[in-house]
Amino acid sequence: MTVDLEAAPLVALAVAVFATSTSAILVRWSAAPSSVAAFYRVLFTTVLVTPIAVTRHRAAFARLSRRDLAGAVVAGVALAVHFAAWFESLDHTSVAASVTLVQSQPIFVALGAGLLLGERIGRATVAGIAVAIGGAAAMSLGSTGPAALSDGTLYGNALAVLGAVTVAGYVLAGRSIRQRVPLFPYVTVVYGACVIVLFLLVGAQGHPYVGYPAREWLLFLGLAVGPGVLGHTVSNWVLEHLESVVVSVAWLGEPVGATLLAFVLLAEVPDAITVVGGVVVIAGVAVTTLERERSDEPRDR
Repeated sequence: MTVDLEAAPLVALAVAVFATSTSAILVRWSAAPSSVAAFYRVLFTTVLVTPIAVTRHRAAFARLSRRDLAGAVVAGVALAVHFAAWFESLDHTSVAASVTLVQSQPIFVALGAGLLLGERIGRATVAGIAVAIGGAAAMSLGSTGPAALSDGTLYGNALAVLGAVTVAGYVLAGRSIRQRVPLFPYVTVVYGACVIVLFLLVGAQGHPYVGYPAREWLLFLGLAVGPGVLGHTVSNWVLEHLESVVVSVAWLGEPVGATLLAFVLLAEVPDAITVVGGVVVIAGVAVTTLERERSDEPRDR
């Protein structure tokens, strides 16, 4: 029983990474504007988690300090910018490049964790991050090639990097606040703030809020249940039990998962460089996770 309890966060993290890997494909399948898809993804996710938060954690909302409330709102704004930038990037660059670049966020998480949270980053963890990012870069080169350096692609790549920076802020805020605030009250506030920002963005861009075909609504719901609930919400639970850098580097498995799903669902056959890059990414994730186990430092629960 003890082993199962200790392994639970790692199993949950694996489920979250797989669920998140479906996001790029669902976004690509959608014909709706990227900001609309992002808005409904977060809105439907909020609708799914709010009843649990209200019925089971009502007292936790009353105990929520102004500092934690403000931090959760900031995390929600960062998450909104992440979704808006990343979803838009998929309209301008390849899935492989977009997913790979957005998962460069461990660089920014590692810097923030050291500077803001006082987390110690060992040499093996740094090496794991470097290996994983190197593999992710190889996947991008294998899928896009030199022709990717067009103006539109550079814009899409820049948006993906912006998504990486903002999701790093979201991860760091969650690591700090989740030590004091239960999962569902936290994500309810975060997603609520995120929904408001994306709602305003859709209106500012002049896109309609309704009138989309049934297929689009199913894709919006799929984004909420898969990447939303099983991906980001489960990841927030994992942040209570694992270091933020470990969670961030594990998310580098998303390019691997997205590539496999694209092969199965879209008949996109990855080349040799992409396959080798995926193996390197997994190796980097493994190195970072094993380093956490070896350090065996006490963590706040």
